[in-house]
Amino acid sequence: MDYKEFFSHFKYLSSSPGIGGKIKTYPEDFIVKEKIPKSIFKGNKCLMYLLKKRNWETMAAIKEIAKRIGIDYKQIGFAGTKDRHAVTYQYISICTESEEIKKRLDSLEISDISLEFAGYGKRLKLGMLLGNYFQITVRDVNPDTALERTKEILAELKVKGGFPNYFGYQRFGEKRVINHEVGKLLLKGNFEEAAFKFLGEYTGDMIGDEARRNFLESGDVEKALEEFPNFLRYERAMLYKYKETKSWKKAFAVLPRPIVRIFIHSYQSYLFNKVLSRRIEEGLPLNEALPGDIVCQVKRGLPIRSKTFKVTERTLRFVNEKIKKGEAMVTGPIFGFASRLADGEMGRIEREVLEEEGITLEEFKMKHLKILAEPGGRRELLIKPKKFRYRAFEEGLIFRFFLPKGVYATSVLREIMKDH
Repeated sequence: MDYKEFFSHFKYLSSSPGIGGKIKTYPEDFIVKEKIPKSIFKGNKCLMYLLKKRNWETMAAIKEIAKRIGIDYKQIGFAGTKDRHAVTYQYISICTESEEIKKRLDSLEISDISLEFAGYGKRLKLGMLLGNYFQITVRDVNPDTALERTKEILAELKVKGGFPNYFGYQRFGEKRVINHEVGKLLLKGNFEEAAFKFLGEYTGDMIGDEARRNFLESGDVEKALEEFPNFLRYERAMLYKYKETKSWKKAFAVLPRPIVRIFIHSYQSYLFNKVLSRRIEEGLPLNEALPGDIVCQVKRGLPIRSKTFKVTERTLRFVNEKIKKGEAMVTGPIFGFASRLADGEMGRIEREVLEEEGITLEEFKMKHLKILAEPGGRRELLIKPKKFRYRAFEEGLIFRFFLPKGVYATSVLREIMKDH
């Protein structure tokens, strides 16, 4: 199952026909520029660089930089992961007083990677960003027809409050859509089954697929180590660890924590998407609170996901006035062991999804691998892009907009393209 088939299960919010087309024909068709708080630059302990990369995963780029300058990759901080098939700009921090490290950074030459010294600041950690600016090119469409359809879709979405805030396909895997399935198996403590899913699942058109298929059929770790290509470094690390320990649990623990946590986050994202799609399917509004809903505060157009409150019959009118003013938004669940579930119609949907999946909130404590425990939270149901602009050119349309952190540009384009 590819990501388009996977996303076909999630409902669109608008009913107008999409424009179709393709994104990411070239890396330059998907440009991302990170925005971080100015307060980050008030520190003076860390070197701050603007990292520009093309066709690089963030973690792979970080590891390559660290290897070239002779430090542990964990010494390099960053605020968010960026798309691989794109041209992206993001900040990194290296906390060191070594002049030699700065010299190495300033003279570093890596294909499709460049570093620009941006000053001094604080150590960056995941989440320490405000959001991202996007410029996305959609090709293989008739510019005139696409322009008119875009206007129709945007007019419809304006009435409904924005775009549905689905987690994008990057969260699940573009070709091997398995991250959420691995995450569920890890939650259940099924480490062997999770390992075979991660190591053995194949599509038939990717390098290394034959090695994956052979492993899935035989379970032969020695043979897999001979056949798995070197670029599948996480898979090979797991295989080596299993060979040493005979424990698939320890094999998962050998992965960098940000990588192994992706599996749990992906399953949480899948559950959120499922709840959001169900709300749309049942015709419940996303830009209007219902009794029992949980809403978050909005400040300067940015949702504050940590500040939430439950709507009652008594507060319903007041809350909906706040929503109309852009001071609050209805949320859905990022399920975790400390999750606060909604009541009313939304609460029913949330509990139904948990029951259908056979998952309890308690299981997110990950007692068998506590480093993966997830407390959960809430996430707004709508995307409201800022500075949204679009124009036609001879091969299609170009879109520009800003999104808060954790919000996916591909989910904005999905609603316009309707290509799933």
